[in-house]
Amino acid sequence: MSESNIEIRYILKFYYKKGKNATQAAKKICDVYGPNAVSVRVAQNWFKRFQSGNFDVKDEPRSGRPVTDKVVVDAILEKIEQDRRISSYDIAEELGIDHKTVLTHLKKSWIYKKAW
Repeated sequence: MSESNIEIRYILKFYYKKGKNATQAAKKICDVYGPNAVSVRVAQNWFKRFQSGNFDVKDEPRSGRPVTDKVVVDAILEKIEQDRRISSYDIAEELGIDHKTVLTHLKKSWIYKKAW
């Protein structure tokens, strides 16, 4: 989530608390930040959320494929640095992650190209 998205959400929250409607808020924000800063529909969704009593401007957790944490990627690469002969299966087992995740990140890294 970009910092500008959070900023716009705080502004939407401000306009909601001032009693403005979503259309008015979106127009005022776009007047300052540009025509594509926020759509009326997005503003309406946030106003609906605020109306339900949820004033948190951060995104709700989503279902679906999780984003791999940088810590996991660093741990995979660290295992390779410690032992160049370690198998991808051993890395997956030691870190408690899926073998395919290990392979995906090894393929993306330069270590994969040099080690294999």
